[in-house]
Amino acid sequence: MKSTFSAFAFMTLMVAFVGLSFTAFNAGTTMRVDTLNSSVQWTGYKVTGQHNGVVNIKSGALTYNEKGFFNGGTFEIDMTTIKCLDLQGDMAGKLEGHLKSDDFFGTANFPSAKYVITKVIPRGKPGEYKIVGNLTIKNTTKEVKFDANLKEEAGGKIVATGDIKLDRSEFDVRYGSGSFFDGLGDKTIYDEFDLKVKLTAVR
Repeated sequence: MKSTFSAFAFMTLMVAFVGLSFTAFNAGTTMRVDTLNSSVQWTGYKVTGQHNGVVNIKSGALTYNEKGFFNGGTFEIDMTTIKCLDLQGDMAGKLEGHLKSDDFFGTANFPSAKYVITKVIPRGKPGEYKIVGNLTIKNTTKEVKFDANLKEEAGGKIVATGDIKLDRSEFDVRYGSGSFFDGLGDKTIYDEFDLKVKLTAVR
């Protein structure tokens, strides 16, 4: 099926998404990710078009150092929740099933993806950060960096947003990839996909 990649936007990290820093809090503070008010949107591309959808954040937390500044966190993405939004009915179900299959993310054996923040770098403007961390998909771990913007809202909530570009071929997701197969022509599914993340964290 040539229309099948897009949801590597897992990726959700992912999913992905996940490393976001904020203003100072009390030393030792841990903020949990509010999964119901957080989202990961994905867009995947092929020669003949694109697909988009969502994947759920399963759990997560942000941690702060002894000086009260954000310094890390861990996030899990539920890969079994990959959903396509630009197709309807059987067509959507067929694409979602293929993305969950061993051709792509193999969610029966690898039901979650994980991102662990290793470094938070202020970019010199309030609320702007560079996040560095390790993303694990299908037992393959790669360093992933992205820019994040965050703001504090009423009730002490932190809302962080970020755009992430990933290369699925780095995580051994090969179906329809010109990096591994020759002569695919218009059946080629591009390796790169985009994630648009909104993360809400609460105390």
